Amino acid sequence: METVLLDDVLHRFLLERAGVRGVLVRLGSSWREVAGRADYPEAVATLLGQSLAASAMLTGNIKFEGALSIELKSSGALRLLFAECTDQGRLRGLARWNDPLPEPLVVSDLPGAVMAITIGHAERGQRYQGLVDLNHPNLGEALENYFNQSEQLPAKILLAAHGEHAVGLMLQRLPGEGGHSAADDEDGWNRIEHLTATLGADELLNTSPEQLLYRLYHEESVRLFEPRPLVFGCSCTRDRVESMLRSLGREEVEAALEARDGEIEVICEFCAQRYTFDRIDAEHLLSASHNAEASTTSQ
Repeated sequence: METVLLDDVLHRFLLERAGVRGVLVRLGSSWREVAGRADYPEAVATLLGQSLAASAMLTGNIKFEGALSIELKSSGALRLLFAECTDQGRLRGLARWNDPLPEPLVVSDLPGAVMAITIGHAERGQRYQGLVDLNHPNLGEALENYFNQSEQLPAKILLAAHGEHAVGLMLQRLPGEGGHSAADDEDGWNRIEHLTATLGADELLNTSPEQLLYRLYHEESVRLFEPRPLVFGCSCTRDRVESMLRSLGREEVEAALEARDGEIEVICEFCAQRYTFDRIDAEHLLSASHNAEASTTSQ
């Protein structure tokens, strides 16, 4: 009987004997929605898929409101890479590049590369941002180092992606504070590292989460928590586009109307949603902005 793999799901689990917690993310249609938005070269698509899986995976063990994003910028061929997962499990991402791309595409070799992890709610001004050291050959190892430095706890991260799926696995040693902890089994973390080292990208991509965890850790008292669904989704709205147009100011908005025969069209890069504004729409939003400023000044 053929095994059916459930996609677009986040699994949290605990390896009780070893004192290790973990998150396993498997993306299917959500990843294909992102990948299908542009004709990505294979190397760019692989890195984008890994980043998207990582953005979901990193939400597994934290509580937050808003979104968690991974963003890479460089002055090299890969100009931009962005992946985001919200607290509601909605995913989006994109990449921008110039040809020719280096072969192989190694993040640590990109000139001027900077990667940031941002957590929180931008519109409320509640955000935490940390920079990821990119002196590592792959994204998984760079994120491992980030957690080792920021949380002072060892982490193991594996990421893989191809045209159909993107998968991420993260393991962290629990602090030795009572109950089932790292202090109860001094060899636990080393044992988990050795078991995880037997896992290749093909198996990670082509095995169901339950089967994968059983194959690797069946002697470690695996406790699997309720899975969390994930889905492609964009946070763009007409209100946000209007806010962006207001920030440009009347002169730029009117110039855009003149250049485009009296209509402004804004297309979301993430989901291709189109927002159009004619002269009446533009005057309404600019007048509302002016009235709000006048009201604030008079107070």
